[in-house]
Order: sequence, then structure tokens, then C-alpha cells
Amino acid sequence: MVAAMIEVRGVSKRFGRVWAVRDVTLSVTPGRVTGLLGPNGAGKTTLIRMITSFLLPSAGSVVVGGHDAVVRSLAARGLIGYLPESAPLYPEMTVGSYLRFRAGLFGIGRRRRGSAIDRAVDRCALADVRRRRIGELSKGYRQRVGLAAAILHDPPVLILDEPTSGLDPTQIVAMRGLIAELSAERPLGGGGALGGADASGRQGRVMLLSSHILPEVEQTCGRVVIMARGRVRADGTPGQLMRGGGGVEIEAEALCGSVHDATALDAALSALGDGVVLEPGPRWFGSDGGRWSGVVRVPAGAPATPGAARGAEMGEDAAARVRVARAIEPLARAGRVTVTKLAARGRSLERVFVSVVESAAAEEERPAEVLGQGPKAGAA
Repeated sequence: MVAAMIEVRGVSKRFGRVWAVRDVTLSVTPGRVTGLLGPNGAGKTTLIRMITSFLLPSAGSVVVGGHDAVVRSLAARGLIGYLPESAPLYPEMTVGSYLRFRAGLFGIGRRRRGSAIDRAVDRCALADVRRRRIGELSKGYRQRVGLAAAILHDPPVLILDEPTSGLDPTQIVAMRGLIAELSAERPLGGGGALGGADASGRQGRVMLLSSHILPEVEQTCGRVVIMARGRVRADGTPGQLMRGGGGVEIEAEALCGSVHDATALDAALSALGDGVVLEPGPRWFGSDGGRWSGVVRVPAGAPATPGAARGAEMGEDAAARVRVARAIEPLARAGRVTVTKLAARGRSLERVFVSVVESAAAEEERPAEVLGQGPKAGAA
């Protein structure tokens, strides 16, 4: 079993009367990029600052590579490369001089400093701008300089906060590829026995990437943790999150003889019950009938017909389509409705994200808890 390099256990952080992070428990292991996803104010940055020892938790503990991030903060920090959203760069310095300055802060000896800088420059493709002043560089190159500084000491843990913020599409693609390479790369001196190895025996870095850009997380991360209102609300691979919990959505279209037939179709689908929800779509009607469209949400595991086996045998999508078709069948037999489309619509990470955030907001609308009896909603 791959050991976790980051262990967050029941961590909360309070600023005055506001709880920015509330009872978060999270383990991060090598082998894939873990995305920390959430809207602005979800608590992502606050959590990262506690992992990197920039903030002390109000409750709970953070352990990095076996070191408590509060009690042994220097040892924990030594294992982490951290790129904040606004990298702390000095625009008047050249890229090379800035990296030498950062290498000194990391305690990299003079003998190793040159090779460490050369390796970071090579990994982040900075050779062409090494002698240029940072203030003259584009945003994409400045992000690369910040990332080069974060990997100078060859850390087994790399934490990136909004690494593609403000980049253009070409720069985003380049940064995405670099993140994937760094995740798979085996640290030369930092990992030791604390990390994990893949099937080939090669050890990769622990990568924690914070973002609120959904396509970026979906394309970069093998695991997604969604935060909202200071809590972890969902955790899994993108595929698991998109498949789980929401059931199957069926896009349906039909030709109706009249507006009364369309109303009867609404009633037939709404009468399915068991959590089925009707979402009306575009419709038009004339004197000779019209077109009806809508989305029917069928809960996960619902049987195709009452008393039938759950949707495992034919698959969830097929069972949901059959269930909707059976509801429409009496109207179709009577010639009042002609079905033109019944198709399962896959869940996107965006829709999962919106659903999770809306559920968190609804939960927070309950009467506020008295301070001291439990955490209160807040923002990072």
C-alpha cells in the first residue's frame, strides 16, 4: 500500500467568528495529481496554508512525510515545494539570480546549487530567459519561474495554488504538460522511503493542485476533492464523481398532437415518482400540434419497471430509458405522442460541482449555530 505523504486530520481554521475550514480530513498519496476544487471562498487556500505551515490550525493536525506541520514545521516544509497563486517574485532580478537567491533560502549548498538551478531551469524550459529580468517576462514565464523555484530542492511534495490563473490557452496546455511530467518524475533526493512507488517501482511526487477552473482539474487530475463552505463535500476520481449519486438524466423529445397532449406527457413523467424530476426544455405549439422536449432525471439504481431487478443487468442508462419509455407508452399507443428522442445525458464535472455547491449552500441556510457549539460558515 502506498503511504500518504500528506495527512490532514479533523482540521478546522477560524478567523474571529468565521470558520474558513471545518473538520477536514484528507490523505494525499503519490501516483496521481490530486485536485482541490471549489468556488472562491471555499477554504482551499486556507487549507493549503495550513499544510504548508503558513497558518496554524484552530483544531486538528497536519502531518507531512511523518512530520507534524506545527511541532516540526521546518522538517515538514523541507519536503514541500509550494507555488502560491501569486508567486513571490522580484521583478528587478534576473531569472538566474532569483533562483540562486531561492536556492540559498532552501539551504542548498554551493556545490549543489548550480546543478539544482540547472535542473530546475531545464525542467521548466527557462534556458532562453535565464538572463532576463523577471519583470520583462510574460505571465506564463513568470509562473514557470515560480514553479522552478518551488522544485529547486527536489521536494517529494509539490503544492500548486491556481497554477494556470491568468494564462492564455497555449500557456495552459504547456503548464498542464509540465505538471504531468513533474507528478510522474521521481525526486532524486527528497522522497526516500516516505513516498510511494508505481507498478514499475518508480516513485512519483505527491501533487496537490488547487483550482476553481473545472476543465483544468478534469484534464489534469486523477483525483478530485471538492470543497464548499469550508468542508470537503465530495472526493473521488472525475469518473466516479460524474457517475455517482446523481442517477441518469434522459433527454427526451416528442411530437405532440396538441398542448393538452404535452401537458399529459408532463403528468405521465412526473408521476414516475421515486425522485424523478422533470426539467422542461424548449417547446413550441401550433394549431396542428407541436414539439415537446425536456430532461428526466432517474435516480441511480431505479428499476426499469416496478418490481423488476435494479438496473444492473441491462445497465443504468438502458434501464432509465426503458422506464421513461414505459411511462410514455400509453400516450404513444393512443396516437397523442410520437417520441423522437430518448438518450442518456452524461454527467459533467461542471454539473457535479454545481450540485455539490448548491447542496452546501442549502445546508448552510439552516439557523446559524451558536459560536462555541459548532463551526460557522465562512470563506477563505
